[in-house]
Amino acid sequence: MTDELDENALTGREQAALARTRTMARLLDEAVAIPGIGYRVGLDPLLSIAPVSGDVAGAALSCYIIGEATRLGVPPKTLLRMVGNVTLDTLGGSVPVLGTLVDAAWKANKRNVSLLEDHLADREDVV
Repeated sequence: MTDELDENALTGREQAALARTRTMARLLDEAVAIPGIGYRVGLDPLLSIAPVSGDVAGAALSCYIIGEATRLGVPPKTLLRMVGNVTLDTLGGSVPVLGTLVDAAWKANKRNVSLLEDHLADREDVV
C-alpha cells in the first residue's frame, strides 16, 4: 500500500463496506487457527474439499467482496485483478487434494480486501 488508509476520512458507507469485506475475508481465509502451527484457514479451503461444488460456492462467496468494491467505485483495472485472484483461487482449488492446500495458501479474499484498502487510501478526494 502506497499510503496508509485513514479510516476516519472515509464516509460511513465506506467504513461499513470495508468492515463487511474484512469480515468476509476473515471468514473465508482465516476463520480457524490450526493448532500447533499457528496458521489460519477459513471456509474457502474447507469448501474446496467438496469437488466442483465447493469451489463454485467459494468463488460465489468471494464475489461479495468484488461487489462491494464495485459499489465503492474501484476502477475496472483493480476489479479485474480481484477477479483474477478469485479465478486463480477457484482454478487452483479445483485440483484434487493439492487444490485445498492452494486455497489455504493463496487467500484471494485477503488480497482483494488489500486492493480495496489501497484504492480507498490512494483516492485524491480523501482529505
